[in-house]
Amino acid sequence: MAETDQERTEEATPRKQEKAREKGQVPRSKELATAMVLISSAIGFLWFGRDASMAMQQIFIDSLTIERARIYDMNAYINGIAGSLKGLLPSMAAFMALVFICAFVGSIALGGLTVSAEAARPKLSKMSPLQGFKRMFGTQAVVELVKAIAKFSVVAVVAVMLLNILFPEILQLSSESAPGNIIHAITMFVWMFVGLCCSMLLIVVIDVPFQLYNHNKQLRMTMQEVKDEYKDTEGSPEIKRRIRRVQMEMAQRRMMGEVPNADVVVTNPDHFAVALRYDSRDAKAPVVVAKGIDFVAEQIKQMAREHEIPIMRQAALARAVYYTTELEKEIPGPLFAAVAQILAYVFQLKMYQKGKGSRPKSLNIDKEIPRELLLDQDGKQIFPPDE
Repeated sequence: MAETDQERTEEATPRKQEKAREKGQVPRSKELATAMVLISSAIGFLWFGRDASMAMQQIFIDSLTIERARIYDMNAYINGIAGSLKGLLPSMAAFMALVFICAFVGSIALGGLTVSAEAARPKLSKMSPLQGFKRMFGTQAVVELVKAIAKFSVVAVVAVMLLNILFPEILQLSSESAPGNIIHAITMFVWMFVGLCCSMLLIVVIDVPFQLYNHNKQLRMTMQEVKDEYKDTEGSPEIKRRIRRVQMEMAQRRMMGEVPNADVVVTNPDHFAVALRYDSRDAKAPVVVAKGIDFVAEQIKQMAREHEIPIMRQAALARAVYYTTELEKEIPGPLFAAVAQILAYVFQLKMYQKGKGSRPKSLNIDKEIPRELLLDQDGKQIFPPDE
């Protein structure tokens, strides 16, 4: 069982992936970056090669054209060369910008942009000869050797294919006159370069999935690591249970503190108790300030007796309010009539106790409870809604 737990069979969690990224451990494909640089260079030759060649031709003409005035005037010679270079600058700048952008995109296309101080920090393990020998003869070294052989093979095969295709045109160059043959040769060379660069895409198609697979494999976790991380992030189950217990105790104390502000407590009488408060200035309907069953219900009733809050035995209403209304929420509309009778009874009872009225008649408002809200002690309907 211990050996099974040590096997890295679980996928990396989001937190493990985030920590790996902070360390600079992200998937990278050198072949993708190389292919992007080479292909962008080939495209740059096609787009800007003509302008650059014309500018260079003008530089050669200006450099080799000797005029009498320029022989004795050094400034005129320098200004002429500078003017020729200005013609070359736009095409070269555009070419370098294209290659730079593609090189940058190729470097971050797989794994995204990351800045990690830990990855740049010197490590003694990288300078260790023993670790160096391990890297030279490790699995990664074998993979790099296979990729190098594959790259050479692919480029060689594509080069031979291009030479076979263009061989008739190469032989035809000898029969062409200058400068047409030179332009023709340069054009063939550029297109051969484009073809060789595009052949790198075959290596990229294989290398990118492999780098993703290898990265995910390195980040795999054991079951124990997953459990430990869950405890670190979510907390141990014992602590969470204790927190929930403390939260429940605090909520119960806060609830019990609202009982003295209630107008009436309605009971089951033994298992349920709900404390109701009605203030027309704050709410349109009575609000449940406390509720509980069994032990909590007894605490609510005891506190009600201590603060001389009327306690009324209405079993169906107590169960209905308990199951349908949350704390600090107004009672539902179907119970308005029943609760209104309870509050009216309490008001008449207080007036009677003050000697300002007659004693109110006892209430039995079970008939006022809608049939769909008649519940037993388990919260189940006594009568089905469609009966």
